Amino acid sequence: MSLSTALRRQTPWKPLLRRYRPFSTSPEDGPRPPRPPPPPPPPPIRVGFTESAGRGVFATRPIRAGDPIHTAKPLVTHPSPSLLHQVCYFCLKKLGREKSAVSLPIQDGGSVLYESASASTIRETICFCTEKCSEYSKGFYEIERRADWSAFDEHCREQEVKYPLLVKRFACMVLSGASRADALDILQPARLFPQNILEMEEEFRLLKDAFLTARIAYDQMSFLTKDWYVGTLARIRINAFRVEFAGGSYEDLLSMASASVIANAAVGNAVYMLPSFYNHDCDPNAHIIWIDSADAKLKALRDIEEGEELCICYIDASMDHDARKTLLLEGFGFQCCCPRCMADD
Repeated sequence: MSLSTALRRQTPWKPLLRRYRPFSTSPEDGPRPPRPPPPPPPPPIRVGFTESAGRGVFATRPIRAGDPIHTAKPLVTHPSPSLLHQVCYFCLKKLGREKSAVSLPIQDGGSVLYESASASTIRETICFCTEKCSEYSKGFYEIERRADWSAFDEHCREQEVKYPLLVKRFACMVLSGASRADALDILQPARLFPQNILEMEEEFRLLKDAFLTARIAYDQMSFLTKDWYVGTLARIRINAFRVEFAGGSYEDLLSMASASVIANAAVGNAVYMLPSFYNHDCDPNAHIIWIDSADAKLKALRDIEEGEELCICYIDASMDHDARKTLLLEGFGFQCCCPRCMADD
């Protein structure tokens, strides 16, 4: 008998030892923390190019009617002038009477006060729904409240324009470092006419004068040129959404093919990145809604096949053909060729 065979026979407990791991008091052998949940899957969409409408949004898999597609946070927002004291100055959430709003302090220890949109002598408080919104706004609002906006705001009221207010806020965001001056350059600009340029030049002058009066440093305002203002406003004019809070349940909204409701229901306007890539259709397969803030939610109105383009309706889809045609051409600069319009429906 060989020596190795003898040794194996003298250790009958060796197979038992193989069944057990050595005991250790190392903390590494203690209970392991639970694994973090996997990240949510990406939205079932991609941005591509269409045959006739430039960029568009396409489904990467089948989407069922009623399914959420994705959510989107705004790049810039501004409340309706008539609702400055009724909605959050940042996220546009309505301020309920039972909720305690947060207002930013000013240097003299008072509240942040603004002239109401009615131009009356009553001054209203600019409020935020939470400390979080107040903190997010601190950068651009520190810039905004240093300037006298009476001439600029009066011009917007007299001309009944709202998009320059979004440019004003975006400029304050750039000055505060909260955004880049070219953050909106990826968006498609509106087609402008000579009369549009003349109006924009006056608005640009009022905007820059307000910053100069507030003693904003010239090097900070190097981006603020007439070309920048015109280009930014041209992009905002065609890409801004009117934020209107939905009433009822999601199920109720599935029967709504209209992208807009009553104009007075708007709490403000907002510009988004991905939602701006959705093209228009008078019989859309997707719908953008807002529940209680400027965070947009897109849902499928009907079953959508993989590879199909997702479209929303830019206007009230219940209007007749001639009204839709005029509004789309004058407001958005294109003539709709969707099946409904081609059939004069």
